Amino acid sequence: MYENLKQRLFSLKNNRLFEFAVISVIIISALEIGAKTYELPGLTNQLLLGLDWFITVFFVVEITIRYIADQDKKNFFKDGWNVFDTLVVVVSLIPVNDSELALLARLVRIFRVLRMISIIPELRTLITSLLKALPQMGYVVLLMFIIFYIYAAVGSYLFAEINPFLWDNIATSMLTLFRVMTFEDWTDIQYETMEVYPWSWFYYMTFIFLTAFAFLNMVIGIVVNVMDKESRREAEELKQQLEAEQGEQVTLEDLQQEIKELKQLLQTQQPKG
Repeated sequence: MYENLKQRLFSLKNNRLFEFAVISVIIISALEIGAKTYELPGLTNQLLLGLDWFITVFFVVEITIRYIADQDKKNFFKDGWNVFDTLVVVVSLIPVNDSELALLARLVRIFRVLRMISIIPELRTLITSLLKALPQMGYVVLLMFIIFYIYAAVGSYLFAEINPFLWDNIATSMLTLFRVMTFEDWTDIQYETMEVYPWSWFYYMTFIFLTAFAFLNMVIGIVVNVMDKESRREAEELKQQLEAEQGEQVTLEDLQQEIKELKQLLQTQQPKG
């Protein structure tokens, strides 16, 4: 009976309508969180409270179905996404009202929106690719920090007397350079220093070229390369899975054909009488 229930839940978990229902509830949860940021009448707040409990119960049932239907329960919680979903669901059971942990419960309910990533495979691929790209991006970030540090030291020595608010020390100078890199009114900073040092435009141009153009494009290139490798890996795994399923199907058909031929052989060998 348990195996029959497990098989039904497995079919339900892989059903497109069930996935659509989960995604719809996640979207409704996001809208409900946004609605609570407004001043609403008492009746509306009561309806939202009931909706919140419905969403929580739905997620509890959904994670239970996924656990029961999983073929390898020992490794269920070795998957980071399963751990994340379970933690969000469990902490969501904390009452929002009249509780010392009410703030934590409200914050965790906000993170329920992130469950969209664990449900949609394409979003999981994006996050997985980003995490796998972090080690490679580390060296680029380190080199960018070195460039920031050098330019911040130079800017602090040269421009501190012009505008102490922007160039007083190396930490402040790095914040100013971050503003320059993101093009946030950076020309005002440049023209201010050019009144004293007309050649200072070269300082800004080289910094922008190294950071905004060179290093950021390197980071984008690394992420795109890892995403491409991850997509190819998933496509290869899917291809192998389909080939294995087709192989099993062919094997079953061959076995059925052999049984049929064996029956015919036995029938021909029976004595006529």
